Amino acid sequence: MICEMCGDDVEALSQVRVEGTVLALCGECGRFGTPVAPPPAATTRAPPGRPGPVATATRLTRPGRRLEERDLFSELPDLDLAPDWAKRIRTAREQLGWTPDDLGKRLNEKKSVVLKMEAGSFRPPDALIPRIEHLLKVRLRADPARDGAA
Repeated sequence: MICEMCGDDVEALSQVRVEGTVLALCGECGRFGTPVAPPPAATTRAPPGRPGPVATATRLTRPGRRLEERDLFSELPDLDLAPDWAKRIRTAREQLGWTPDDLGKRLNEKKSVVLKMEAGSFRPPDALIPRIEHLLKVRLRADPARDGAA
């Protein structure tokens, strides 16, 4: 076995902590640190309320219990933007008495982005739609099942 400090090939190594690191050292190099006691043997008894090692091993090796792939998009309701979403944004903003710049600051977006959304030339990203709906208290998404479009 090779000492991790001096590199000598020796018969026996001991675990020694040197400046916070545990190394396998020969007898000569072992004097530079403090000996580390071997780790206690693992107990087979589990703490109360937790499964033991046998139960855990059984649970992990049980056949037929693999996670199945799921398509999360198929489970989500099909919500698309309403046909008049741009008009809804502009109307709601005007009812609150906000300028496009005010809305942009509240959404952490530029004024030009707000103007493009209101003109209908820029579709808001999916992450921004709920923020707009919450801030303006308006519904931008249409549920086809509820609206009877499907």
